[in-house]
Amino acid sequence: MKAAVIYASTTGNTETMARAINDVLKETGNEVVYGTATEADKALVTGCDVLLLGSPAMGAETLEDSMEDFYSAIEGSIKGRKVGLFGSYDWGDGQWLRDWEDRIKNAGATSAAEPLMVHLTPEDSDIEKCKEWAKSTVK
Repeated sequence: MKAAVIYASTTGNTETMARAINDVLKETGNEVVYGTATEADKALVTGCDVLLLGSPAMGAETLEDSMEDFYSAIEGSIKGRKVGLFGSYDWGDGQWLRDWEDRIKNAGATSAAEPLMVHLTPEDSDIEKCKEWAKSTVK
């Protein structure tokens, strides 16, 4: 399966999650397009079977700016695709991921898995959750 793991990170927490997701997908034989929202090739990403997108919660639980820009640019091209969402947060209750999941569904995509969120810095148990989550998205 061909998967895209695209993320934005401000403190490194979401990047740590993305690396764990990328690593396990590669280890399990998937072809992976991996990178940041500012550098990702939109056409290459939307050509993948599964899109795994990550962003930290910002401000009043919104997407990080570069991910908002990236996602807005591909939103019209994800109909029929499986999309999984992940990210880290410091406050709130995950509203930014629920809002984002609504957006992917409204764009005609299906959820590859329940959104995955980690509070602050991912611990070893969180990294294991990232790996299991990643495996579930490509079944």
